[in-house]
Amino acid sequence: MCSPVTVIPSGEIPNSTAGVIAPPPLIYLVPLIGASFLRHWYPVAIVAPRAAAPLGIACLVLGLAIHLSAALTLRRAKTSPKPWRPTTAVVTAGPYRFTRNPIYVGFSLIYIGVGFWANTVWPFLLLPLILLVMQFGVIAREEVYLQRIFGDEYLEYKRRVRRWL
Repeated sequence: MCSPVTVIPSGEIPNSTAGVIAPPPLIYLVPLIGASFLRHWYPVAIVAPRAAAPLGIACLVLGLAIHLSAALTLRRAKTSPKPWRPTTAVVTAGPYRFTRNPIYVGFSLIYIGVGFWANTVWPFLLLPLILLVMQFGVIAREEVYLQRIFGDEYLEYKRRVRRWL
C-alpha cells in the first residue's frame, strides 16, 4: 500500500512545472464575470427564487470545504497547490483519496453555487466550456507532468483514484 505522501528529496526537486494555460481560478472567474453581464442584459432564472440562495449557499459551503481541505492536505505535504510551481509530492491523503483534483471539484462547486445564488442560467451554460478548458489546458498537462516526475507511483495513483469524482 502506498503511503499518503511521497516526497522528492529537496536536492532533486525539478524546476519544471505542468505548464498550465492559465491559473485555474481565472479559468472559473472570467466566465463567471461574463455570465454576470449576460444576467444583467438577459435575465433567465434557473430555479424558483426561494430556492436560489439555499442551493447556492449549500454548493458554496461544500465547494469551500473541499477546496480548503485539499489545500491544507497539500500544505501538510509541503507541496504547492499552485500548478505554475514545481510539485514536490504525490499526495494521496485527505480528499485526494477520492479524487485526483479536489481543488478543481471545489472550484466547480463554488462556481455552481454562485450560479444558483444569482439564480441565472448563464453560468451553467458556460460550465461545459470551463470544464473543457480545465481538462485540456490544466489537468491533462498536470497529469503528463506528474507522470514524468513521479513515474509508476503516479500511474498507480491515477489507476486507483478517479480524475473528478
